Amino acid sequence: MNKAAVAPNAADASRTAPGRPEKQRLGDVLVQQRLISQEQLQQTLELQRQTGKKVGRLLIESGVITEELLANGLARQLRIPFVNLKTFPFRADVVKLLPESAARRFRALVLEDKGDLLLVALGDPLDLFAYDELTRILKRPIGIAAVPESQLAPAFDRLYRRTEEISGLARALEKDLGDAVDFGELSASVGIEGAPVVRLLQSLFEDAMQVGASDIHIEPQEAGLQVRVRVDGVLQTQTQADKRIGAALAQRLKLMAGLDISEKRLPQDGRFSVRLKDNTIDVRLSTLPTAYGESAVMRLLVQGGGMRRLDSIGMPSYMLKRFREILGRSAGMVLVTGPTGSGKTTTLYAALAEVNAAELKVITVEDPVEYRLPGITQVQVNEKIDLTFARVLRATLRQDPDVILVGEMRDPETAEIGMRSAITGHLVLSTLHTRDAMSTPFRLLDMGVPAFMVATSLQAVIAQRLLRLNCPECSEPHAPTAQEQAWLDGMLLPGQTLVSQRGRGCSACNGTGYAGRQGVYELLEMDAALAHAASHADPAAFLHTARERMQGHTIAYHALELVRQGRTSLAEALRVGFDLDDMEKQG
Repeated sequence: MNKAAVAPNAADASRTAPGRPEKQRLGDVLVQQRLISQEQLQQTLELQRQTGKKVGRLLIESGVITEELLANGLARQLRIPFVNLKTFPFRADVVKLLPESAARRFRALVLEDKGDLLLVALGDPLDLFAYDELTRILKRPIGIAAVPESQLAPAFDRLYRRTEEISGLARALEKDLGDAVDFGELSASVGIEGAPVVRLLQSLFEDAMQVGASDIHIEPQEAGLQVRVRVDGVLQTQTQADKRIGAALAQRLKLMAGLDISEKRLPQDGRFSVRLKDNTIDVRLSTLPTAYGESAVMRLLVQGGGMRRLDSIGMPSYMLKRFREILGRSAGMVLVTGPTGSGKTTTLYAALAEVNAAELKVITVEDPVEYRLPGITQVQVNEKIDLTFARVLRATLRQDPDVILVGEMRDPETAEIGMRSAITGHLVLSTLHTRDAMSTPFRLLDMGVPAFMVATSLQAVIAQRLLRLNCPECSEPHAPTAQEQAWLDGMLLPGQTLVSQRGRGCSACNGTGYAGRQGVYELLEMDAALAHAASHADPAAFLHTARERMQGHTIAYHALELVRQGRTSLAEALRVGFDLDDMEKQG
């Protein structure tokens, strides 16, 4: 038990004796605890008569008392524990003793099974009706703990995930399908209310959005079907099911995306939208035939929720200033590089948001269009009808554009047309898959783009990675491992020291120690010396000059700065920065 998560607040609070609490008024309790004055209580009661709101909520909204002080005051008066739900070590089997519907209705969570009673966190410990109903539902004596009420809603979402619901629906679907999948019957039945395949997919999407997942993976294996979600860049197993239901799920997803349901031998790509509560989710579907059936991977994009500004993506201030100046130019190419899933598209769209679309003609060529922007012409590439990047890019040049965004420089023809567009008076933004900024010109040369074109059109390259941030609820000092210390010794100047932090894992971060991600960046701006080395295709001269320009401003150093600030761990910095920095030193 984490003792810091449960604070008794009274000498005999730890007894937590069961028994129905006495009827008391919140205002009187707070006055007795000297947390508010009698005058403040009278003013609040008058406001309550006008608004109908609860006394506690009015006190918090008016700034008279904080939520934590209110909960602590109640805990002291009632001689019950005060619990911080952000760091409390929940047990799933204990929490699930109370159904989700009752938990949300009564604002309650079961914290501990003490044998003779259940310890229950209650948003309002003075609510006698909730106490009586919880006792009836749980069929056990209960003791009450006080909690800050705002911590309850996030805790409900974390703890009452749809894992059991998804597994139950998967089992129901197994029974419906039997030994063989009748695709005709399945296609006809999916529109029926409550069809297990439809309910299963809906639950998968809802759970993925609840935990902030970016992708859903449905993977048939020899032993069964595995469903995983990617959260903060790391895959987490959602459920395991009979592999026979994989075909039904793939079938339904292909129907939703308008793909060929009879073709199971070739990979297919498509997209569709689903509406969940108040959000519309764009889903990019990719299917792949495997030894045990079709694997399906879905990238989830929330419409209207993914657009960010340049000053909110974590780019260092000196780099942000230079990048904005580059975006103000009328011609040239700017490339954002990094592996798949490193946030390149987010950076490009943040850059587009800096462009004045009211005065400039902005056209994007994408596969697919990920975010819809007002005032901008966006074109979806369609390889099936030969609407390729190169073809659309040629047509785009006849549309009198000022700024062109090309989703990816994926082939020599697209790269060369993009470079020519940059030379002839257009600002071109695009992405490329390279490991760092310095190797980008050579990747273009390797694709067959003439050296003079690379030297004259390329204005700047931004390379980036995403690293996980320490969980703010459980971050604590961390002693470096031998490997981490060796990396630090190579990064720090003689005599420099650094104190690192790392999350130990708690209920707020699902035991991972991390919560959220941030980009780490490096910027290589092409100047006369770099352009000369690139035009002569001289790797040694180019790398030497580029290394001098970027000294102390690489991805590895940006990651190290986040470690210094306590925002990420040495393990994360090492993951994104070790191989890049090592390569630079050996070059």
